[in-house]
Amino acid sequence: MTYLQAAILGIVQGLTEFLPISSTAHLLIGGQLLGHDDPGGVFTVLIQLGAILAVMWLYRERIVSVVMGLLSRPEARRFAIMLFVAFVPAVLAGLLLADFVSSVLYESPVVFGWAFIIGGIVMLAVERIIRTPLVFAADHTPVSRAFGIGLFQTFALVPGVSRSGATIVGGLLMRLDRAAAAEFSFFLAMPTMAAAFVYKAWEVRHHLAAERAGEIAVGFVMAFLAALIVVKPFLRFVGRSGFAPFAWYRIVVGMLILAAVRSGWL
Repeated sequence: MTYLQAAILGIVQGLTEFLPISSTAHLLIGGQLLGHDDPGGVFTVLIQLGAILAVMWLYRERIVSVVMGLLSRPEARRFAIMLFVAFVPAVLAGLLLADFVSSVLYESPVVFGWAFIIGGIVMLAVERIIRTPLVFAADHTPVSRAFGIGLFQTFALVPGVSRSGATIVGGLLMRLDRAAAAEFSFFLAMPTMAAAFVYKAWEVRHHLAAERAGEIAVGFVMAFLAALIVVKPFLRFVGRSGFAPFAWYRIVVGMLILAAVRSGWL
């Protein structure tokens, strides 16, 4: 891999990780289009840490406040419990289905295409039927509603569904307002992505090689910077315009993926 390819894929990772458009599918398809060879998926796994650290940096004050207040402040403990309850379903589903997902679903661009299209249609439908929100701040989400969002996150095991897309749809159905649903998705991304990173990094440990350190470093830095840039504007955008533009993007990209598969390009 050239450093330019590494930089492009790092930017793709950072820009798409927290948008409801599936970073996994964008990376896999982008890698194919660039002719990128990633033995063991090492590059893909390690640059995800850049995106994780970016959102942790943006919410560093909240994280420190919760950690420091766990023993003394009820609201800090409630926040931690809320995230834990939302985090557990994806962990259990991942442990049960990881082999099937990696060996079957990740090998089929057709799955990506249909997941994009169906996810876009679901997002449009939810935007249309959404009732008056009851929760206007992500950290005030009741534990029962947090668990419901966590159940939706399990759908993100299907490549192309999008972790952020699944949790945002879940948040809207749990009657969080748009900005709160998006921010809850960011909070939930921290433990979920960190756990996924540790699990995947352990799986690919035998493929780590010193000669790949340069490309990984470039991809990591670009993913960090791209995620750092996109998170706050995304919150402002969805608060103002909703998720319909992302839904239509998903539908169009999904149709293009299916067309590319049919023509033999993918």
